[in-house]
Amino acid sequence: MEVVYLLIPLSVMFLAGAIWALMWAVKTNQFDDLVGPAHRIIIDDREARRAQLNKPETKTDE
Repeated sequence: MEVVYLLIPLSVMFLAGAIWALMWAVKTNQFDDLVGPAHRIIIDDREARRAQLNKPETKTDE
């Protein structure tokens, strides 16, 4: 029974921390664009590959 006196305040503090973290994430716009960064990685990779394939090879005679 005595452990309940410890667990209840710890669980309330944990809940308060979770609510604070959620509010911080919402205020700092962490949930604005969830799909864009994943697509940007793929698009950037494709553009880099195309640029490398389309780049003419330069031969230097030294």
